[in-house]
Amino acid sequence: MEVPLYFQKLCRADARRLLLVMGLIAFSVLVVQFYLVPYGSLLLSLFPSSISPLLGKTSFTSVDSSRNVVVGSFSPSSDSTSNDLSPAPEPVTSTKAAMKPEQISPLGIAPLLGKNSLPSIDSSHNMIVGSFPPLSDSTSNDLSPVPEPVTSIGAATNPEQISPFRLENVEKSYNGSTSEKIEKPLEQVNKTENNFSPETQHEEDEGLNLEKVENRGTGFLAPPPASPPVVSLASPVLSKERDTNFSTSGITTNSSISTVNEKAPDVLPKSEKPDIFKSSPATTSNPVKKGWWELPPASVTSISEMSHLLLQTRASSLSMKPHWSSERDEEILSAKSQIENAPIVRNDRELYAPLFRNVSTFKRSYELMERMLKVYIYKEGNRPIFHQPVLKGIYASEGWFMKHMQTKNRFLVSNPNKAHLFYMPFSTRLLEERLYVPNSHSRKNLIEHLKNYLDIISAKYPFWNRTDGSDHFLVACHDWAPAETSDYMNNCVRAMCNADVNAGFKIGKDVSLPETNVRVAKDPLRDLGGKSPSKREVLAFFAGKMHGYLRPILLHYWENKDPDMKIFNQLPRGKAGKQLYINYMRSSKYCICAKGYEVNSPRVVEAIFYECVPVIISDNYVPPFFEVLNWKSFTVFIPEKDLPNLKNILVSIPDKKYLKLQMGVRRVQQHFIWHTTPVKYDIFHMILHSIWYNRVFQINPR
Repeated sequence: MEVPLYFQKLCRADARRLLLVMGLIAFSVLVVQFYLVPYGSLLLSLFPSSISPLLGKTSFTSVDSSRNVVVGSFSPSSDSTSNDLSPAPEPVTSTKAAMKPEQISPLGIAPLLGKNSLPSIDSSHNMIVGSFPPLSDSTSNDLSPVPEPVTSIGAATNPEQISPFRLENVEKSYNGSTSEKIEKPLEQVNKTENNFSPETQHEEDEGLNLEKVENRGTGFLAPPPASPPVVSLASPVLSKERDTNFSTSGITTNSSISTVNEKAPDVLPKSEKPDIFKSSPATTSNPVKKGWWELPPASVTSISEMSHLLLQTRASSLSMKPHWSSERDEEILSAKSQIENAPIVRNDRELYAPLFRNVSTFKRSYELMERMLKVYIYKEGNRPIFHQPVLKGIYASEGWFMKHMQTKNRFLVSNPNKAHLFYMPFSTRLLEERLYVPNSHSRKNLIEHLKNYLDIISAKYPFWNRTDGSDHFLVACHDWAPAETSDYMNNCVRAMCNADVNAGFKIGKDVSLPETNVRVAKDPLRDLGGKSPSKREVLAFFAGKMHGYLRPILLHYWENKDPDMKIFNQLPRGKAGKQLYINYMRSSKYCICAKGYEVNSPRVVEAIFYECVPVIISDNYVPPFFEVLNWKSFTVFIPEKDLPNLKNILVSIPDKKYLKLQMGVRRVQQHFIWHTTPVKYDIFHMILHSIWYNRVFQINPR
């Protein structure tokens, strides 16, 4: 009895030990499961395969907890509100294969890359950079690349095959029942504030070309090409400091129609507003930032309002008082008094009175300029940016003025103490050509170059410091001139082609410089003139590149719409195209001068050159020599909002009035042409006179 009883007790003890050992083993398994094989499913292997998610024969899901990015291979469940994993479909074996919606995870992160492959995420760029096998050892997190890895998404043949995504862009799961895409290319997500600007193209045609936005080292395909030009006249709110910062104003668009700020007023009457002007719904999957050059101005200042601003400026001097007095100030004040009390001029042989605001004050001011004005040109500054004129192309005005100013003439003085004005002879075209870094979207180094120049002359001479630059002037035709000179040269008299009253141009102080397209430097008067009014068979003509937002609208309404309206995109290149352009200018009654990226256009002077009545369609543009010329005597101004009624407006002009306008063009022509040797009242003298005239009325005695 004792032996069996002893054996029974022994078995009970062994059973307890066995249960204890099994418990320790089970506990160890759980510990290993929890700490060494995270996100695995070791215990689920004890259950039937129908219960556990089917993730592939040897694949599993891995989550980067620090970036909230799922990098495994799985598919979404049918319920978009659940994060449970459902059986995945047949895997895609290559990133070059098109992704189906059902192959995208609920988070919209990773497509299936293969039965035994796991994509790796570049933590710095959130990009898929290779194909890796699953972990062979459950205790290791090291990933070893397999042979022939996929090294770049750039090999994909379709932008939709690219999968660098950010979790924050995914707003809902893709259940396969809708065609909406929830993924977004990384380039659009990481784009903080890309500042784009038109980049200069030195051609004889007007305007600049938009820079192409490039992908810089991203390792994946660029987004699809941009949609066609957006045709819209709605006016969103734009910053007045747009030129300084190359800023862009964002609006939401679809492929062809723009959506603008709801608070922006419509500039067309609703009854006249066609479908192409209507705003699209704001719910779009492709938000696009538009640059200021692609959008209408936030506010419009009419020509009449500009005239009112000019009178206000004359009434109250904007120039600061000089820090110490000078004899030159007294001379200018004397000239101002004589101009204000000018004798009445009647029937002047050289001047056509209707062209001027006040022909008497102009004539007296011009005579005093010829007799009194002395200009000192700074010798500082190295070529080619300084002292080297460019005499051909659409920016030729600054070059021709520099050339004539530096040639010996009655206005130059070698002693700066005798000067009324100080000329800073630099070329904004060469400044951009030599210093601008392509695709940098920055003009900081150009502005810094001009600042260094000012530091030199202000340290060497006392004249800049005496008036803070208000008796200095510059002549600049490049579109970037307002932004390049606004920081450190804003007190100067700035003669600029880009005369936008909403972009820093100060009426009464600054001078609107005529933009002249000189094709032959040796003979700037070649092809001057045009047909008589009775032989001008074309009602209106325009041809040019599609710069900015306005010209596509012009073509939308009038290209190939009416035989009287010769409106073209761009004429053929070469001599034949140029001659055709000239022939149209010579044989048209009205020449359309529609703005491009900026308010200015060489077509204004070209129309005068070929004796065609200019039709200026450019809101906020201050026309050249605005302080002295009466532009309504030889020009037609049409607000941008009235562009759809262009022909009706032109046809409604009586023949008698047209003949007066055309005669005004022929009489004002002498003030807008360059001569190899300057001639009285020509464009050189008109530019210098406007600088002198504005300085006279801005002088503020101590």
